[in-house]
Amino acid sequence: MKKKRVFHGIWILVMSVVTVIMLIPIIMMFTTSFKTMEEIKSPAFHLIPANFSLVNYFNAMAVGDWTVYFRNSICITLAAVIFSLLFNSIAGYAFARLRFPGSKILFTLLLIGLMMPPQVTMLPTFLIMAKFPMMGGNNLFGVGGTGMINTYAGLVIPLVSGSFGVFLCKQFYENFPRSLDEAAEIDGTNKWQTYFQIYLPNSKAILATLGLLKGVSVWNDYLWPLVMTNSEKMKTLQLALTMFKSDSYIQWNQMMAAAVLIVLPMILLFLFSQKYFVQGIVTSGLK
Repeated sequence: MKKKRVFHGIWILVMSVVTVIMLIPIIMMFTTSFKTMEEIKSPAFHLIPANFSLVNYFNAMAVGDWTVYFRNSICITLAAVIFSLLFNSIAGYAFARLRFPGSKILFTLLLIGLMMPPQVTMLPTFLIMAKFPMMGGNNLFGVGGTGMINTYAGLVIPLVSGSFGVFLCKQFYENFPRSLDEAAEIDGTNKWQTYFQIYLPNSKAILATLGLLKGVSVWNDYLWPLVMTNSEKMKTLQLALTMFKSDSYIQWNQMMAAAVLIVLPMILLFLFSQKYFVQGIVTSGLK
């Protein structure tokens, strides 16, 4: 019993040190947002700023139209999360509970998609969005206009589906007892009714997990909005941070102030959904 307590104490100490190390960048971002540029460039490093002032936050928000940037990021993230949860959970339910020809082959191809980095498919996806028929001035053959460039649809549609989300939902639904399907079948419900009336209401853990992962991914995405947009009115928060950087100078204090405001919604989202997040990660890995 004594050895167990000692081991437990060592484990807590090690995890505390790892936690502090992981929090160092966040702490430095927060403290830097209150410093002056002279203090940042000073040869002597000081973690705590000499004077705490909100002037950097006011100056940062005065650069550009942050109402538009927040609106774009919120709309894109919410749309991507909602449709992603719907389609991924339906696909996961189909792979876990339905038996149809080619299901194993399709699921194998899905797993291959997990190994493929998004940069590989970014150019083909961009060409599909740009040549989309009857959108942005394009004709029926996708020629003559800009397609879905500089549109919410062009930013959201490629983010809706995902191999990881389908895989996680499949693993989660396989833990459901078969008696639920049998009872639903006896009651005369079809597969769609079984999904919406039984599976979906009992999917809070996995949906919260996927929602958090997808929300953070879309909210922090820089590369895809950079590729798909070239107008000020479609700029997202991550693109807006580049306003504080030029070829010869970076306004670190204002950039960190804006970064603090940008990261706050994701921190609050995690705090409110961490219980379901941990539960979803644990249960989706059980057999």
